[in-house]
Parts: sequence; structure tokens; C-alpha cells
Amino acid sequence: MKLDVINLDGSKAGDIELNADLFGLEPRADILHRVVRWQRNNAQAGTHKVKTRSEVKYSTKKIYRQKGTGGARHGARSAPIFRGGGVYKGPVVRSHGHELTKKFRKLGLRHALSAKMAAGELVVIENAAAEGKTAALAKQVANLGWKRALVIDGAAVNEGFLNASRNIEGLDILPTMGANVYDILKRDTLVITKAGIEALEARLK
Repeated sequence: MKLDVINLDGSKAGDIELNADLFGLEPRADILHRVVRWQRNNAQAGTHKVKTRSEVKYSTKKIYRQKGTGGARHGARSAPIFRGGGVYKGPVVRSHGHELTKKFRKLGLRHALSAKMAAGELVVIENAAAEGKTAALAKQVANLGWKRALVIDGAAVNEGFLNASRNIEGLDILPTMGANVYDILKRDTLVITKAGIEALEARLK
């Protein structure tokens, strides 16, 4: 399967043969969902915490006598039913992450790339190079019609392009090793350099 390669100024720079194992799969929502869920759960801090009955600061003295008050029997003000008492079975500090095999994660990335290809939202550019001028790059991006785009470069990102893209809303750039399912699916346009295509094929073979 072939796709046109363009320059940042919009001119054509030839074409490229894409690997069908990476870009020609039938996208499966269940696979993409599992990988995105794994990513988001691992990113969750899990630092939420409440105080239990044993942690709130209250006297342990019995608050009133056992019998004769006409009310319920209570031993401590730290009981969960009282204001300021401990929380029963509240959240504690924990990890929300779960395991997902490397093989499945690679499969998810292949399906994400294939989903962008199938939707016509994949663009291949000759290279992502700029002189570090935000205004010039912003004009090129606007002319190309990229509203919310993710650029995936090769092993390393061009320093000038990275500096120029920092203040452009909706434009992000990642090296190949940073490519992930969540970021790919979140953007309207996926832009990959020729070096990025080669690196992805090597990473996902």
C-alpha cells in the first residue's frame, strides 16, 4: 500500500510503500480500548486517601453511659456516623495499574496506526525540520490544515522543529519510542516522517 510523501510546504516529495502489517489491519475497538485503559490506569497517581476510624484524632473515652440515655449505644466519637469521624472503606493510596503483555501492546499500536490509515488521517512527510521560528512553522501547519496533530519523528526529534512547535496549539511531536496508542487516537491527524516510518517498522516487527 502506497501513500504520498509531502514536504512541510505542501509540495509532493514522492511516495512510500507502507507495511500492511502495521497500516493495513482491520482496526479492532476492543484491542484499542484495552491498551488505552492500561495506559490511563498506569498514569493515574492513586494518591487519594481518607482517614479511617483508627486515624482520626478523637478521645477514646466512651462518650456517654451505656444505658439510660434513650439513645443508641456508642463508645467513641470516631465512629463513621459522626461528623469528623473516620471514613468506612474509603479510598487508600494504591496503584491502579495492571499488567498487559508486550506482545499485546505492540498489537494495539499496530491497530492504532491502521485506524488512522483507514480513516484517511495519516500523513507522511519527508522530514520534520525547522529553523526554530514558531511563526513560520505555524503558517505551514495552518496551510496544511492540521488542527490537532501528532508528529512522530525518528529516533530523535529535530531540535529546531521542537522549539518552533512548542507554542503552536494542537501540535505535538514525539520520537518513535514515545509513540503510543492514546496519543495517536486523541489527535485528528497523525503525521509521521519517513525516518519515523522506518523506526516504527523496526520497533513493531
